[in-house]
Amino acid sequence: MHDESQPQLFTDAKNSCVPDSFEQILASLAARPKYLPEWPDGQRAMPNEILRSALFTCRNRNLSRVFMKEAEIAVIGDGQVIYRGEELRQDDELVWMHLMHLIKKIPLGECVEFTPYSFIKALGWPIKGQNYERLRTCLSRMQATALRIQSKRLQCFISISLIQKFMSKNDRDENLSRWQVWVGKEMQLLFDEEFLTRVAWETRRLLPDGIASKLFGYWASHRKPYPVKIETLLKLCGSGMKAKHFKAELKKALDLLKEVGFLEAWEFKNELVVVTRRY
Repeated sequence: MHDESQPQLFTDAKNSCVPDSFEQILASLAARPKYLPEWPDGQRAMPNEILRSALFTCRNRNLSRVFMKEAEIAVIGDGQVIYRGEELRQDDELVWMHLMHLIKKIPLGECVEFTPYSFIKALGWPIKGQNYERLRTCLSRMQATALRIQSKRLQCFISISLIQKFMSKNDRDENLSRWQVWVGKEMQLLFDEEFLTRVAWETRRLLPDGIASKLFGYWASHRKPYPVKIETLLKLCGSGMKAKHFKAELKKALDLLKEVGFLEAWEFKNELVVVTRRY
């Protein structure tokens, strides 16, 4: 049966077959709406390249954020991440996760609208004025980013901004009742179905911003986590802590991940962290 949704290599004119040019075929494909993959409402999804990198750090919120200029971000495993922009932390990651959940329902490149109230409620943040401003700041910070990611599966560098455009006020500097965000079509390349990790949203949003939330995402990207050096996790978290202090905080984070039911067990073997996932 003929599928009109597929690009045709040949067109019929007076019973003769004339091949379309390769450029026309590419244009036909490019013209189609591009969506992110699907996932259930009870989950959020992130590319493995990001979950296994120090892009979203765990630095203490009381410390000033640094501005990075073409900085190479620590990555565990395959790949390279180059970042330009203000330092991103776990609250930014939480916001970006939920934003991508809303974005997946519309074609990439089109505007997604939401009320700041509904967004803040979905994050589990208290409904108060300072969190409206906190959300605005997170979105503005991610708009002013330049990110280059390379891995074996991508085969080249992909250059994107986490958010292409963001509006929360009108020309008269008045707050909009519905905020608007645009994400570029290139995001589809990062959100490849086979290289995507889906995490339990309720667990992620209830975890405090810090080492536990960071490692929840990292280990969620591995079905059977392998032993990893404490030093490596220190780099992944980007906390800026001294090794001794980090190890103490790491123990607390591991206990918390076990308490919420994500980890079945964990232990230190010399300078390695060995974990077993429950789900």
